[in-house]
Amino acid sequence: MQLKTRNNINVHGDGDATMVLVHGFGCDQSMWRHLVPAFQDQYKLVLFDLVGSGGSDLLAYDKTKYSTLQGYADDLLEIVDHYAAGPVVFVGHSVSAMIGLLASNVAASKFAAQIMVGPSACYIDDENYRGGFSRADIDDLLDTMESNYLGWSSNMAPAIMGAPDTPELGVELTNSFCRTDPDIAKHFARVTFLSDHRADLAKSTTPTLILQCTDDLIAPKEVGDFIHRAIPGSQLAMIENVGHCPHLSAPAASIDAMRAYLAGLR
Repeated sequence: MQLKTRNNINVHGDGDATMVLVHGFGCDQSMWRHLVPAFQDQYKLVLFDLVGSGGSDLLAYDKTKYSTLQGYADDLLEIVDHYAAGPVVFVGHSVSAMIGLLASNVAASKFAAQIMVGPSACYIDDENYRGGFSRADIDDLLDTMESNYLGWSSNMAPAIMGAPDTPELGVELTNSFCRTDPDIAKHFARVTFLSDHRADLAKSTTPTLILQCTDDLIAPKEVGDFIHRAIPGSQLAMIENVGHCPHLSAPAASIDAMRAYLAGLR
């Protein structure tokens, strides 16, 4: 199967360097619409949908391959090999930040930098680690999704989006969740929310920027601090924002932080 069809790959801009942007759970590449015009003059932008999301080929969804985030990381490496002539700047939102981490740990030479937007290495609290949820919270979340996916989406998406001054963004995220195939969404949610990649953070040798919102239901500030401490040489940029999607609800601040970081790498 061709990569372009499998992952609904679209390319914007014609810069010498390549930036690859990958969305989070229940979303698709349209969520990057504010960042595309900001970076397409400097970069060749490669946008795609994770298999099972957006306009990807749903027939390519393999529950065995995608039973861990490594399956998505393997897809990312294939796409980088095909679409980039040199090391890429990877931008991953939420779960895709960990997908990028896994890919860059396997093939660091293919990545010039990684920008993690609202990442979490583990969602479940563990002794002195605060992930934001107890195991019972996550079990309840997954059980609710299993029994009433559309109801869960309608309740959770606005809370995840935050952005109280722009409720239309919550509606947009709700609609995006509801467009996702329920069986795939439930499987992907289980893989995402039960994942624990804390041990992978210290293995990273890729220059890393972490974009952390000041008030985020899914990835509390402590999670960003943990990832910052664990990844050698990483930088942490705080975005004054309520919600988990600063690239949508605080795009100007997100773009400024990214530009400042990338300028420092030259």
